[in-house]
Amino acid sequence: MNRFVLNYLGIFFILLSILSFFNIIYSYYFNLYLNIDAYFYTLLISLIIGASAFVKKNIDIKVSIYVKIITVVVGYLLIPLVISIPYYFSIYNLSFLNCYFESISGFTSTGFSVFENIKHLDESLILWRSTSQWIGGIYFLFSILLLIDIFDDSLKKSLTNFISFNYSETFKQTFKIFILYTSLTFFIFIILKLINLRTFDSFNIAMTIISSGGFLSVNDISNIVNTDFKQIVFSFLMLFSYFSLFLVYNIFSLKEKNLNFFAEDIYLLVYFLILVFLFFIFFNFDYNFSTILFSIVSSISNIGISFEDTPSNLWFLFLLIVIIGGSFFSTSSGIGFLKIYFLFKYSINEILSYSKPNYIYTNKFHLIDTNIKQKDINMFFLSILIFIISLFVITSLLSIFNLNIEESFKLGILTLMNTVNSSMYGLANFDFLEINSFSKLIMIIFMIIGRVELLTILIIAKKFIFKS
Repeated sequence: MNRFVLNYLGIFFILLSILSFFNIIYSYYFNLYLNIDAYFYTLLISLIIGASAFVKKNIDIKVSIYVKIITVVVGYLLIPLVISIPYYFSIYNLSFLNCYFESISGFTSTGFSVFENIKHLDESLILWRSTSQWIGGIYFLFSILLLIDIFDDSLKKSLTNFISFNYSETFKQTFKIFILYTSLTFFIFIILKLINLRTFDSFNIAMTIISSGGFLSVNDISNIVNTDFKQIVFSFLMLFSYFSLFLVYNIFSLKEKNLNFFAEDIYLLVYFLILVFLFFIFFNFDYNFSTILFSIVSSISNIGISFEDTPSNLWFLFLLIVIIGGSFFSTSSGIGFLKIYFLFKYSINEILSYSKPNYIYTNKFHLIDTNIKQKDINMFFLSILIFIISLFVITSLLSIFNLNIEESFKLGILTLMNTVNSSMYGLANFDFLEINSFSKLIMIIFMIIGRVELLTILIIAKKFIFKS
């Protein structure tokens, strides 16, 4: 295996060993000895792999983009293998495929679970599930940074003034992401404690929110978020995985930046406010609006958790919101609101240019300094086309393996968008343990595709199809 691949993945295996050590300490402190041997195995294996990656220094001067792409994909396949160890050696008699399904679901921040009753799990395993989401979220952000050179200039400018990242700049931005990610996790934990959630629930849910995951420490979120005030606070906390990870950092350094620097987040805010307004006007007759607000934010942030009394007749609207998703440089998935908006505006301009050829129509948008380039429009269109093709494929495959068309369609969207199933999508009682092995394998593949699609397929397409 390429030395660069080992070095990069070694960082996350070291991090995984540290988290395993924390789980061992937690288990000893609260006398939870059922799975403690499994955490020792995880600690040992991840530490050996992580340490061996750094025995020999990397001698590669320049790493190709294809090696970087392979590195990201291999990480999504290998790291969950180690994460699955505590599930496999637990007392719950899970098959290897079910363990791997659970770990992939956590690492991709999807949230599908083979565990039907969370109350039956010991707390150390619940904590491990949340940990898998947290490390998966930071892996996603680091992977974007790893492939930063192939993205457009606007994304680079949100990080640095450098045209390209050298080693020192990459380390600087990586360290900044880690500090922001960890700090925001701690901040969310504190706020959850202030609204009177118990410490264990607050810590697990904080890791779920920041990673845009779907694992919970309880069977029903309404058991702990049981007042309108808690619902509203929880809703606003979920926005941290909707907006850009750097929004808070950029606000505090506002004196160094103009308003154009916040263009993406301003567009996302306008989109969010429009959604809230429309749902408040048209869908707030028979339901508590705090529940509707919770569902809106959970969908746009691709978290997906909801309350049992969320109106299930709105499932198609909520799925559309999931597909659109939030900011690209956050831990959420989705196609991206800005991409869809840019494509719509570009299409309108093209139509008008034929009907009124004497007028000049530009692809310059408010708050954005430069015109959107044709190659970016092509990439935006391709991303939507790839999603449609992927949705057709996964829906067809799941329906072949004994799932009905509606379930296959809903699960296809949620799998590709890495969003957990819940009552607002009409899938609250779906049993992942009982589906056949082929369906699990299909969902594993597409959960990974949903996480790396924009980082692989679009990059390769840009390299070979949209050449300069």
